[in-house]
Amino acid sequence: MSDIFSRIEHSRTADEVVQQIESLILEGVLRTGDRLPGERELARQFDVSRPILRDALKALEGRGLLTTKAGGGTHVADIIGQLFTKPVADLISTHRKAVTDYLEYRREVEGIAAEYAARRATPEDLALLDRIMARMDEAHRTGDFDDEAEIDVEFHHAICECAHNILLLHTLRSCYRLLSEGVFQNRLLVFTVPGAREALLAQHRAIHTAVRAGDPAAARQAAMDHMTYVERSMAEAERSGDWQRVSRLRLRQRSETGGSEPARSRS
Repeated sequence: MSDIFSRIEHSRTADEVVQQIESLILEGVLRTGDRLPGERELARQFDVSRPILRDALKALEGRGLLTTKAGGGTHVADIIGQLFTKPVADLISTHRKAVTDYLEYRREVEGIAAEYAARRATPEDLALLDRIMARMDEAHRTGDFDDEAEIDVEFHHAICECAHNILLLHTLRSCYRLLSEGVFQNRLLVFTVPGAREALLAQHRAIHTAVRAGDPAAARQAAMDHMTYVERSMAEAERSGDWQRVSRLRLRQRSETGGSEPARSRS
């Protein structure tokens, strides 16, 4: 991990170390599972004594923000995604209306995030977004289905980071976590809809272009249009899947009955 921690300038107390690490977690610089540097290196970066650093880390661990693994160092605790506890995630995954509401909610929130991103993205944010967009283009070119889906989520992560709003950041991370944990098993069905891969790439490019151009209205509309398309495509993929299931049952039934069909009435 590069030097993301700043030298404590004033009284060099444990509280100041705590506040800096808390801010890095809140701003999404430190993510769940990230390992902090070793005690000696961390004390050097903060420019505090090791006893002060130990007090700070102990306080953060007591608040549930950090965890210490025997022989494995200190890590950022799993605090992101608590918006959806396991029982709630299980309910969402098994109730169709919850899935619909999830997509409806994301359409609005993604729109806000893209709008803010267009207003607030820094040159460093845009450079990261450019790299993700280039990887998405490459995954599309090579036809790597799983990679495309993974970069899709990463792209949206980056947009919400560009928005520089703490609540948006953690709310949307919670939403994306449902995807990464497979709560929506049918999300990959979107990629099976004819023309969907090309449409999704164009939609992500439209969001990227609007954010890059600093056009908040266009960014918001592009993000909302994208989510509307995802919702419609998921429904279409599910219907197609159901039609295929029925067709297979019909074929099996007719095969077992010798392919006979009911007599047609003659007029």
